[in-house]
Amino acid sequence: MSRPAPHTLRRRFFMALGHAIHVTWPVLSAILAIQLVLGLLAGFVEGWSLGDAVYFTLITGLTIGYGDLVPRQALTRVLAIGIGFFGLFVTALIAAIAVHAMRSTLTDDGSRNE
Repeated sequence: MSRPAPHTLRRRFFMALGHAIHVTWPVLSAILAIQLVLGLLAGFVEGWSLGDAVYFTLITGLTIGYGDLVPRQALTRVLAIGIGFFGLFVTALIAAIAVHAMRSTLTDDGSRNE
């Protein structure tokens, strides 16, 4: 059994990845939109600028949490929990997409993705 060349595997992987992102994009974009809306609402309640609200959403959604912007009110703390919760969904979905692309790259004969 011959092993495909690395550039062939790479091409198959990126084609499978693109297809998986295309299929899951409605779900992924909806989750990201929900996060952004929650972050903008938190920014509005806290009196942050638009840039700070988007920054807070990304940092909280990626579960990094630098601590430079901290929600002080109960409502914004609940919104931050929601942003983090949906961030876990985004991370899980991206990981699942990558695993699916890798699995289809290594198990297919490539005829489906070419």
